[in-house]
Amino acid sequence: MARICGDDPTRLLVLHEIAAERWADGRVVAAGAPESAPSTSAHTPTERQSYVRCPRALVTAGAVALTLSVSAALLLAVRLADARAELADERAGTVGTTPAIVTESLVPVSYTCRLERRDGRWYAGLSRTTDTILAYTHVGPEVAEAQCLLRRTGVPPGDIDGVFGPQTQRAVERVQTRDGLVVDGVIGPHTWKALREGAAPK
Repeated sequence: MARICGDDPTRLLVLHEIAAERWADGRVVAAGAPESAPSTSAHTPTERQSYVRCPRALVTAGAVALTLSVSAALLLAVRLADARAELADERAGTVGTTPAIVTESLVPVSYTCRLERRDGRWYAGLSRTTDTILAYTHVGPEVAEAQCLLRRTGVPPGDIDGVFGPQTQRAVERVQTRDGLVVDGVIGPHTWKALREGAAPK
């Protein structure tokens, strides 16, 4: 109490002893006095000053603690909102660059190959990517682009439907074997280069 109120501990102990004695005396007097006698409480000016000073210190400490708590809560809320926004941006970027995969609700699509050569590379008019990773069960125009380029090199991938199925995977493995690439059935940058720059069969 003395540390909180900024008072002398010895003086507070003396005041406590005086108050205890007065309280005990008051109980004895109240027990012997008639019920109609009003009880009087005597407080010294020093005691009153101590009582006034202590609640002020407690109110100030409470206000500081409340301000710090509200500030910390607001800071955490702002950081949480920023983290959620960053996560949403990352997910949106991932969804935009990662091909979809085969699902039960997939509607068959037929793509048309429009082959043309630009700057020494072949394009089928469906995608201009050179580094998108395509693998088994992927779907989309990037897969159809690869299927068109596979057909151009003389390796039939099946229908040009944009679905990376078993036939497309076998065709990719044949091109990788023929060009001395790692045979994994996955279209990566090296396989894209082989498909776009490879010569047509004679």
